[in-house]
Amino acid sequence: MDARRLAWRACYELLAARVRQPEWTFMNYGYAPPEPSPLRLEPRDEPDRLCIQLYEHVVAGDVSGCDVLEVGSGRGGGASYLSRYRGPRSVVGLDFSARAVALCARHRAGPGLSFVHGDALALPFPDGSFDAVVNVESSHCYSSVPAFLSEVRRVLRPGGSLYWADLRPAGRVAALRRELAESGLALRRELDVSEEVLRAMRADNARKLGLIDAWIPRPFRSAIRPFAGVEGTQNFVGLQTGTTRYLSAWLVREPAAG
Repeated sequence: MDARRLAWRACYELLAARVRQPEWTFMNYGYAPPEPSPLRLEPRDEPDRLCIQLYEHVVAGDVSGCDVLEVGSGRGGGASYLSRYRGPRSVVGLDFSARAVALCARHRAGPGLSFVHGDALALPFPDGSFDAVVNVESSHCYSSVPAFLSEVRRVLRPGGSLYWADLRPAGRVAALRRELAESGLALRRELDVSEEVLRAMRADNARKLGLIDAWIPRPFRSAIRPFAGVEGTQNFVGLQTGTTRYLSAWLVREPAAG
C-alpha cells in the first residue's frame, strides 16, 4: 500500500479513536446540484443534508425491499440514511475500522440495519448475498480496485447493482475507467460530478472547520483538515483546478444468458 493510502487509513482510524461524538455522522465531501434539492429530511438529518445528497445522487436505483451492503460505511451515516429513507429489507455497513464499527453499533439505528468489521478486498459474505452494494468515497484507500470489484461481483445477486463514487487524480481517471470496464459488471451510468462536489465542499466548509475545532484535539487538527477537504487543502484545490476529478457510477451484474 502506498504512502498516500496509508495516510488516509491513519486519518480514518484517528477519527474513529478520537472523535467519539455520535453527532459526527458522515465523512464524505457532499453533493450540491446547481438548484436546491427538493429532498425532504427530518430535522435531525438537516445538518448533514449535503452529505446525504451525495448518497441520493449515487444510489440511483430503487433499493426498496432489497438487501444492501455498504462497503466503507465509516461512521454509519449513509447506511443509517438508506435504511430509514429508502425502504430496503436490510442494510449491512462494513468497515475495516473496528472502532468505527463499534461506534455505529452503539449509535446508528434503522430498520434492518447492522454493522460488521471486514475487508473490502475479502468480503465476509457468501456468493450472491446482496441486491445492491454501495461504495462512497472509500475505494481510493484500496490497494487493488480490481480485487474489490471482483468481490462486489461475487456477492451481488444477478441483476444486482453497484453504486459507486470517489475521487481520483485526473491522470488516473482513464485507468479507473478501464478497471470498471473490465470488472464483469455492466456500466449503466457514469458521471463526472466534480463541480457538484466542490460546490458542496465550499458550502460546508465553515461547519467542518467548526467540528474540527470542537472535537479534534489541537495536535491532530492539521492532519484532519486535508482529510475533511476544507478550503486550501489538497483535494479541495485539486477539484478547484481540475487536477483531481470526482466520478460516480452505476454498474449492474447482468443475469446469465439463457
